[in-house]
This record gives sequence, structure tokens and C-alpha cells, in this order.
Amino acid sequence: MPSRSVHVAVIGAGAAGLVAARELRRAGHLPVVFERAAAVGGTWVYDDGAPTDDPLGAGGTHSSLYASLRTNIPRECMGFFDFPFVAVEGAGDPRRYPGHEEVLRYLQEFARRFDLNGLVRLETEVLRVRRDDTSAASWRVSYRSTKLPDGGSEQVEDEAFDAVLVCNGHFAEPRLADITGIDGWPGKQIHSHSYRVPDPFQGQVVVIIGYHPSGMDISRDIAGVAKEVHVAIRSEPPFEMHRTTAHANLWLHSMIERAQKDGSVVFQDGSRVKADVILHCTGYKYSFPFLGDDDETIGIHVDDNRVGPLYKHVFPPHLAPQISFIGLPFKGIPFPLFQLQSNWVAGVLSGRIELPSENEMMHDVASFYLEMEARGCPKRYTHGLELTVCACTYVIDARALVIKLVSKLITTITLLINSVLRLKFEYEDWLVEKCEMENIEEWRKVINLAVRAKVSDHPESYRDQWDDDHLVTQAHHDFTKYL
Repeated sequence: MPSRSVHVAVIGAGAAGLVAARELRRAGHLPVVFERAAAVGGTWVYDDGAPTDDPLGAGGTHSSLYASLRTNIPRECMGFFDFPFVAVEGAGDPRRYPGHEEVLRYLQEFARRFDLNGLVRLETEVLRVRRDDTSAASWRVSYRSTKLPDGGSEQVEDEAFDAVLVCNGHFAEPRLADITGIDGWPGKQIHSHSYRVPDPFQGQVVVIIGYHPSGMDISRDIAGVAKEVHVAIRSEPPFEMHRTTAHANLWLHSMIERAQKDGSVVFQDGSRVKADVILHCTGYKYSFPFLGDDDETIGIHVDDNRVGPLYKHVFPPHLAPQISFIGLPFKGIPFPLFQLQSNWVAGVLSGRIELPSENEMMHDVASFYLEMEARGCPKRYTHGLELTVCACTYVIDARALVIKLVSKLITTITLLINSVLRLKFEYEDWLVEKCEMENIEEWRKVINLAVRAKVSDHPESYRDQWDDDHLVTQAHHDFTKYL
């Protein structure tokens, strides 16, 4: 089939937008990348978090990074397949789990290496994406410069495109915990989006909601200066977990039951504490304010963090392939996943890869939703790729199976591990097959799977202590063809 070349708007110049632009251009398309910030890098562009009147909101356009943030994925797994994220001798942060500055350096170098900066319109905010019935192009994108006074509100421009890739990330609109009695609670609340350094919490009693990577990191960050830190997690922590951190002033609790007017925070396990601050490490909402308005929608909705309907987290069946989303799934390895999705979209737009019919895609979406419902999986986990996120019964079965197999032959256990790897990376492997790319390296899968377990088992030390040097050696051997 002859290749098509189309004019594509890419919204966002973070990791997803940059690799999307590269894959589109490689496929012969003409991408234009819109980025409202003054630099490429997306959420990895750190700012010091200027004071805001809305500590529970987005607080403008600042990123979600805190000063001490380090990656929770080792660099050899994190990088794009054909552009390894390796330490540069004598420059930057050489650690295996580097700080955020090193990730930004990597993305900036990626943009330079593949000559992407000329495709990016910095300080340009997309206001609206709508159908175009007046030209051969399918969509019109309205945008304005953010360099002008008042956001350049009177300088709105319009441009026609054949397709639009949404790559605006999902770390901008905070998601908050619903706490009974919070309106009468006298303390201060903030979201981790507004957290930068621990100094403001000196000598205070802080309650942190959430124990995913940001909650783990920030709780330990603050414990160095706070009087007490109490972490509320969704599931009841085992008894031995209540005081097993490296900080004597850090406790783990079950979720908050209510907040009271006297300043107390009461947990579901019956314990209570008078707190100065509640810090929400509760994640983010997907948000696409530029897709339609009150008078017109394009049929894409966000319901309890389910963006839909979307075929394989990317294409809305009724708008495919002109509208697509890159980077919605979580619990995967972000940068390689962005690359796979972008390659798929670029191939579909060029005619190299064929999508199923609209009805077939809608049927696939409906079947996926029914499967989630049968598992008892909440809508907010729709875009989660981690096997253990909502398939709780599968986890229980897997643990029981491991116990049964522990006395059996090593070869049998190896088969189990391989089965787990296939399930864990089922989505990525499906994309690889569709794009006819090389299989994902085995070491990348094994390292990532092991890290997921270590994050919860050894939150204090997993970034600096590991026992997989043989896998790192394999990775660097594979990297030689790209360096």
C-alpha cells in the first residue's frame, strides 16, 4: 500500500510528544508540536513552585516535580529503545536511579540528536481542537502565545491539520481524597503537585495520604524535619509495618475515616492524631480542556479517570485515526511505551498498519470494560497496565501457585516466571507485534518486574542496592549498537 503523508498537530513536548514527533517524521508525516512551557521536557522541567492561592489545585502550569525526586525505574529500562539512557562520564548524575535533572538532560539530548527542536512551538498553548468542515483537512487547532500579556488572550490563531496526537501528560490536574468532615478541619491541605522541599513542615505533624512512589518519597523527605509523619494507605498495613521505616517519627496507618473540628485526623484502624497539615499524594486526573467546549464535544469523555471510548488506550473508534492519545497507561515503563504507541499511530496514519473497523474497535472496548467489571476493577484503573492493580484474584492465585511450585523443579518455576512476564507486558508485546518491531529485551522486563517488588519491600534502599548486575551487563551490551 502506498504511504500517506499527513499534517499532524502534536499537543505537548514532553517525552511522549517528542518521541511521537520523531516517529511521525520517520514515517514521512509533517508534525507540529505545541508546548505551552518555555522548554521541551514536559513534567521533567522543574520549577521551584511559586506560592499559589490554590495549594490543592494545579497552581498554574508548574510541573509536579519535587526537589529530591529520583526515578523509580533504573535508567537502562527507562530510556527509549534506540536511544539508551546511559550516564555520561564526567557530566550529570551518574546514579542508576538519577534525579529529575538527569532525565531532563536526556530528553533535551534526544530532541537535539533527532533534530526535533525545530518542530516545537514553545510557549504556545492549545485552546481548542474541533472538527473542520471547511477544508480538506479534518481538524482545526486554535492556539495562542503564552509570552504575551494576559496569556495573549487576544492573539488566538487557527490552523488546519489532518490529525491530532494528544500528548499532554496526566500530571497536571490533582486528584484529591474525599475526607468526611474536612470542611470543618482547621489545618492546612496541599497536594503533592505543590510540594517542593520539606522546610515548610519543620516541627509540624503531617498526615500524608497515599503510599505510592510519591507518597513514599515525600513522607521520608518530610520526616527529616517534621515532628511526626503519619501515612494513610488504602489497605490496612500489617502490624509489623507500623514502625518498620528508617524514621522513628514515621507511622503507617489505614485510610482516614474522618477529620474533626478540633484538628484531629481519625484513621480507620481507630488511631487518631492532631495534625497541622494533610498532604494529598493521591495522583492526578486526566484532563483535556481543549477537546470541545460547552457547545460542542467530539465524543471523548473522562469518567472517574477512564478516558473513553478508546481502542487499546489510543484511538477513539469514532474518530480514528485522526485523533489519538499517547501516554495514558500507567504502571508500565513510560518512555518505551510512548515509543511503541507513537510508532503504531504513525504506521496507521501512513497506511502501513490497518485498524479494525469502528464496530470492531467498539466491541473490543466494550469487552474490556465488561472484563474489568467482572474482576471488580474500578473505572479509575482502566489505563493501568500492572497485573496486580485490579486483578486481585489473579494475584492470590499466583501466590498460591508459587507456594505449590516451590518444591518442584527449577524449570517449572522458570515457566511460571515467563508466564508472569507475558501477562505483565501483554499490551507492550501486542504493540510490538502490530508495529513489526524487535521484541522487547528480556532483561528490560525482568529488571522492571523485580523493581516493582523492591519498591514496596525496600522503599528506603531499592534505588541504591541491587543484585542484578548480570542484567545490567546484558543491557549495556545491547546498547553498544546505538552508542
